Amino acid sequence: MSKEEMAPKYDPQAVEDGQYQTWLNEDLFKPSGDKKAKPYSIVIPPPNVTGKLHLGHAWDTTLQDMIIRQKRMQGYDVLWLPGMDHAGIATQAKVEAKLREQGIDRHQIGREKFVEQVWAWKDEYAATIKAQWAKMGLSLDYSRERFTLDDGLSKAVRKVFVELYQEGLIYRGEYIINWDPQLQTALSDIEVLHQDDEGGFYHVRYPLADGSGDIEIATTRPETMLGDSAIAVHPGDPRYADMVGKMVKLPLTDREIPIIEDHYVDIDFGTGAVKITPAHDPNDFEVGNRHDLERINIMNDDGTMSEKAGKYVGMDRFEARKAVVDDLKTQGYLLRVEKIVHSVGHSERSGVQVEPRLSTQWFVKMKPLAELALKNQETDQKVNFVPDRFEKTFTQWMENAHDWVISRQLWWGHRIPAWYQNETGEIYVGMDAPEDVENWHQETDVLDTWFSSALWPFSTMGWPDTDAEDFKRYFPTDTLVTGYDIIFFWVSRMIFQSLKFTGKRPFKNVVIHGLIRDEQGRKMSKSLGNGIDPMDVIAKYGADALRWFLSTGSTPGQDTRFSYDKMDSAWNFINKIWNASRFVIMNLGDVQATDQVPAREHLDLSDRWILSRLNETITDVLRLNETFEFGESGRVLYNFIWNDFCDWYIEMSKAVLNGDDEIAKTHKRENLLYVLDQILRLMHPVMPFVTEKIWLSMPHIGRSLTVARYPEYNADFADEDAQTQMAALIEAIRGVRNIRSQANAPISKPVEVLIRTNSVTIETTLNQNLEFLERFLNPTALVIGPEVKAPKLAMSAVTPDAEIYVPLAELIDLDEEIARLQQEIKRLNDEVTRIDRKLGNEKFVAKAPAEVVEEQRTKRADYLKQQASVQQRLEQLQANK
Repeated sequence: MSKEEMAPKYDPQAVEDGQYQTWLNEDLFKPSGDKKAKPYSIVIPPPNVTGKLHLGHAWDTTLQDMIIRQKRMQGYDVLWLPGMDHAGIATQAKVEAKLREQGIDRHQIGREKFVEQVWAWKDEYAATIKAQWAKMGLSLDYSRERFTLDDGLSKAVRKVFVELYQEGLIYRGEYIINWDPQLQTALSDIEVLHQDDEGGFYHVRYPLADGSGDIEIATTRPETMLGDSAIAVHPGDPRYADMVGKMVKLPLTDREIPIIEDHYVDIDFGTGAVKITPAHDPNDFEVGNRHDLERINIMNDDGTMSEKAGKYVGMDRFEARKAVVDDLKTQGYLLRVEKIVHSVGHSERSGVQVEPRLSTQWFVKMKPLAELALKNQETDQKVNFVPDRFEKTFTQWMENAHDWVISRQLWWGHRIPAWYQNETGEIYVGMDAPEDVENWHQETDVLDTWFSSALWPFSTMGWPDTDAEDFKRYFPTDTLVTGYDIIFFWVSRMIFQSLKFTGKRPFKNVVIHGLIRDEQGRKMSKSLGNGIDPMDVIAKYGADALRWFLSTGSTPGQDTRFSYDKMDSAWNFINKIWNASRFVIMNLGDVQATDQVPAREHLDLSDRWILSRLNETITDVLRLNETFEFGESGRVLYNFIWNDFCDWYIEMSKAVLNGDDEIAKTHKRENLLYVLDQILRLMHPVMPFVTEKIWLSMPHIGRSLTVARYPEYNADFADEDAQTQMAALIEAIRGVRNIRSQANAPISKPVEVLIRTNSVTIETTLNQNLEFLERFLNPTALVIGPEVKAPKLAMSAVTPDAEIYVPLAELIDLDEEIARLQQEIKRLNDEVTRIDRKLGNEKFVAKAPAEVVEEQRTKRADYLKQQASVQQRLEQLQANK
């Protein structure tokens, strides 16, 4: 594209349209294949194939793409592997709902036909997600795309299941599980969300069978009393010493149950007596095991009461609760009801109240696997959490992990590779079906989705084939980027499964980001209606603006707030870069691309300064990105580009570009081109579209920024003298600008400027750069030197090295200037007081680095120097009033 084609205003749609497909056509996202290059890999956290990506996904993938793009530009052999999760419960629920709208129940069409429907759904939504990835500009290697139900990953899942079963780490048994009555499937602990619900504490009397009295219990789930097997009290509780061993009549039934002793009971809570319902409460289940109590399941899979619930059979659980309470009241068993608000588990997927109930399921024995993960964290091969405080979250969960229920009563997912002998019920577990399969029937349950996604970092690389090229080259992966809300669900499981089956950690780093909240700090949710579709944001502002907002809002572990004001700021910043680039390109003349800058003797102060500042920026960005401090990195880039390059360097370059020295013009153009090229390279990982468009519009070396070399520190550019001199020059210009602003004197109005210098160095610097001063100050006269006298009526500004006066008697109010100087003296005095307080703090002086303490002392001396100058000027004005 020729330079004339750059529009006068940044248009994100025009910039981004078609660019992604060009990158794909040129295979720029595939690994380089350079065996001498160091490999670097990330596997994308696979989004659920059920729906659209949200802002959290956009944040997550933006950070990954930034890492990948920078590493690719730094010469690493980079792999960013894409893929999606089959999302068992969520996907089946959506497809079932779709079928219900058509009047179809899945049982009508059968398992095979239903699964075909789900695959069609998957293909439709997978295409939607990939289109969104393209809109975001994600540099993924689609040739390696995986899906948790593809053949390779299914083989890995079967192998892991079979080996864990053979080692006794997977078992089948009865246990209290979390049950979703709507979806009719088991849930793991971390698929249960707890929320405060209104409820009741029902106090019920159980009569002793011998007629000698009653015992009082309290429950929040009175319908479960129909499955009670005992009443438990604490051993040695004197209130019940005479009752232990007796039987009580279970109200509303014809059964009698014993009073037992167990240390589980809290002697100080409530009445000190609790009902034991082994089939409907995890703690009661354990008590029941210790006392060999009967397990009575009084509830069906759909949440209705079973035949063991007597006359309440067929009732919905909540309908039965009301009926039970009414009958208890009518028959005189209900003592009282306390209204309470308590934490109740709800299904993450369906939203219904979870029902703890006895069920035969498949489990993973967690203790040995958790110990493996915890032990690894004590080695130099530990997984590094960023921020490191999240390692504690991980270890606490591993230390307290319960056995993991992995079976789900679904049709969509990895079917458990277990078969039951038709006559004997013998269980066979294997990679393939038994040879005489006609005599066996396969387990109908599928595996928890997290079981397969726990293998994601290595199953996607070709494991269990340990000779697979990708597995050997790119595993373990380098970095996982994810939100803190998924440490339990996924991160922990990937770690112990990888250690168990590959002997290696799955990734070196886990970068944890927070949640994106709305402007009020609320979590985005459907119920609040405050969710933001990233595709809508991109349609208005462009992907680069969204990526810039997400990256600059990224402090590891912290939440960020979305606002359209922030998006406006992001767009304005890109527009600033666009306009600055357009100016440079339009003024390049015949300058050709080069990776060199002009020789030092051809560089003026502003050239040497901008190269030195570029050097510092590169150093800071490399350091901050290496520690995943993308927000701080963005601020460094913003300050350098907006302030140093656009506001100062480009403006200063105009004096040369508008002059008559053709040789100087050429050198200035070369330097402008070089610095702009470096800026675009620095910005490319976060703003891939606009940087590519600009870079291709100007003289460049290479085919795409995607594979261009990332900037590096250049020792030849370090120039402290240039930075010191430029700082003094900028201070002087700012001083005059501030005076003009206060006096309401626009730059178009010429004014006399007097600068009294306090050192030979500043005098020389200012005199050697008169062309810059004249361009920025528009003076009728410019007088510089130590002999400059302060006019009787003038506005003034003080810098550490000079005093600036602008005679503006006809434009200012003398009283206002005196008041301003008095305020300036107060400000400087407050600064000195603040530093004195700090230096007077013995702990600060003792603990702070020596250079920090010295810096504070230097600042104090500067403030006192400025204060003295302002005081002198104030006294002069007051004397001439």
